[in-house]
Amino acid sequence: MIKKLKNIAKNLLAIPAVRTTYEGANRAVLAVGGSTRAGATGYSVLGFGTFNREQYAVLSGRRSYYRNLSQERVTHVELRRNVHRLEKGILMQPRRSSFAGDYILETVHFYSVAVRSGSGPTIDAAELQWAQDVLREYFAIVDDSSPAVRKAREQFEALDHLSEPGNAKPYAHSSIKRSDIDFDQMLLLAQQRRSVRWFSPRRVEREKIDRALEIGRQSPTACNRLPYEFRIFDDPAMVQKVAGIPFGAAGYSHQIPTIVVVVGRLDSYFSPRDRHAIYVDASLASMGFIYGLEAQGLSSSIINWPDFEPLEQKMSKTLHLAPHERVVMLMAVGYADPDSLVAYSQKKDLDVLRRYNVLEP
Repeated sequence: MIKKLKNIAKNLLAIPAVRTTYEGANRAVLAVGGSTRAGATGYSVLGFGTFNREQYAVLSGRRSYYRNLSQERVTHVELRRNVHRLEKGILMQPRRSSFAGDYILETVHFYSVAVRSGSGPTIDAAELQWAQDVLREYFAIVDDSSPAVRKAREQFEALDHLSEPGNAKPYAHSSIKRSDIDFDQMLLLAQQRRSVRWFSPRRVEREKIDRALEIGRQSPTACNRLPYEFRIFDDPAMVQKVAGIPFGAAGYSHQIPTIVVVVGRLDSYFSPRDRHAIYVDASLASMGFIYGLEAQGLSSSIINWPDFEPLEQKMSKTLHLAPHERVVMLMAVGYADPDSLVAYSQKKDLDVLRRYNVLEP
């Protein structure tokens, strides 16, 4: 149905008179909608379907965020955010004698909720260990003259912690174990990575996918929330079902061995100001993941996922996505067909991409 509608639109726009009328109307609308914030507001009303899915996803995510606070979960994004805020206070130079007074009680509450739910069958034990160790470090160094800090300390010390104290807390940069990868090796890996669309029929080992994800999850993320999931399909029938949805895989989806759907979770946020973080954080993780694949002899290509309502609906239905779960991109993964071609894809010159100390237009 989608392809039929697309072909009808394509055929209509091939008629010169229709195309001229369409382009004129389109430019007239953009002249108004793209000139002022008020014009953009009017456009958003008239073009309701264009942005409504994202608005719905953001509101649904906020709703789920608050509902999740009282439910048992494997991971606790609200705790992750606040613990990371504590870490930034601990490593501040110069460090303040007292900080986090406005949210330390909330943080201890979030931690206590997570500890109580820790008796469930599935918990992120490393997350709770990290939270415990950072909180212990915080109370060891902070001036507790503040009533809020004293009360939070008492509540924290009264808890029945799930593990012994560890070392999951801020540490000296000089103690980081250094790799022996130099710039030339890193550049070679980046140049080696090409978007591959033709693969050998060889099975992709799940162990290699997981190892690549170990690299991807090391990517920076806002307040250490990691607001994304990698939905991986390697069952041939499922691969074909998922890979057949995006337009970008047309013509080669039939021979993709493994397909990855990167999904951003807007229920990681209580404020719409963070609505773009899922795209930034998931993309950073995806690049690390891709390099992890390359280092193990696997190739990949990103399958573009435009915000197109019919395909959004189809993917949501196929993957049973919640309204606040947004597809960021898809990725084809496999062993490259050695006889296949890859695009040259000339990159922009550095002088085009880079500016130093330029403030004026």
